[in-house]
Amino acid sequence: MQPYDALVLVGFGGPEAPGEVIPFLRRVTAGRAVPDERLAEVARHYHHVGGRSPINDQNRALLAALRAELDARGDDLPVFWGNRNSAPWLADALREAYAAGHRRLVAVTTSAYACYSSCRQYRENLADAVAELAVDGVELTVDKIAPYAPRPGFAHANLERLVGSMRVLDGTPDEQIALLFVTHSIPTGMDRTSGPGGGAGELYRRQHLALAATLTEQSNRILRRQLVGELVFCSRSGSPAQPWLEPDVNDRLGQLAEAGIGTVVLAPVGFVSDHMEVVYDLDTEAAATAGRLGMRLVRVPTVGTLPTFVHDLVDAVADRAGEARGEPVADFPGRMPSVCAPGCCRNPRGARPALCGRD
Repeated sequence: MQPYDALVLVGFGGPEAPGEVIPFLRRVTAGRAVPDERLAEVARHYHHVGGRSPINDQNRALLAALRAELDARGDDLPVFWGNRNSAPWLADALREAYAAGHRRLVAVTTSAYACYSSCRQYRENLADAVAELAVDGVELTVDKIAPYAPRPGFAHANLERLVGSMRVLDGTPDEQIALLFVTHSIPTGMDRTSGPGGGAGELYRRQHLALAATLTEQSNRILRRQLVGELVFCSRSGSPAQPWLEPDVNDRLGQLAEAGIGTVVLAPVGFVSDHMEVVYDLDTEAAATAGRLGMRLVRVPTVGTLPTFVHDLVDAVADRAGEARGEPVADFPGRMPSVCAPGCCRNPRGARPALCGRD
């Protein structure tokens, strides 16, 4: 893993007690003028599951899985964990790494795709944390791995989850099944500016569509089916006047029920763990919609700590280390650069410093 002497897992964060919910949501939405009524509505999602997000426990499990994978490879690279929006804070994780003697870190985020909120915002948070430490004379170099949704290993992990879940549908005719790949909706304007500046844009949606096409083709081949996969969205927020990516998963369920579809497979490929957007938006809201419509719902697990996924994440770190050493690394369709081009996934609220980019 040279030149890196430590790895930092960068998570989104989440509340771990009911009293943390509203402060957490205020941090997440800072600068967006989200009314308190909307925050209270989202807070109910957290209180529905006891006021504690599952995301931090899932990051703890992923951190342990990364440690185990590194150990299996005979690599003693230390691992740290910091969040953008809740404890353990990213700046504290970097400070801890520095105190342990580490000076050049590689960052692995829990977001796989390219767009402002999925990539550049993490780069901005890394820049903020590094700048905060620099005030105290703490100098660190942090390199981030590229968005890993296009990696073949990410597809293999999602395929493993999908095929395993669909085995329960043996005997159900294809014409009775809808295959829906689910991800977090974002504003259409953010999607248009996702990807390298001056490029084709809409990279967020295109990356999802490419993965959905691969998973549909490969699962059909393995299961001897002829299903047509679709991309749908969940977790829309913001002003109703602002266009976001559609269709919403619940709206699509209604349309499919009207068309006579009795079974729906929901594969949340836009998420790497079963956090709130999965356990509430899919396992609660979408499940309730399907129940009301009399539809059978098969929910595919996220990749989580699946060994196939963890193995590929460590491969991605090794690839990033090879790049840092100036060595060639394996190419594959859709591969993203580790150092972002100018204007890549620009901040819709104005330019801010971001690590691992050329602007």
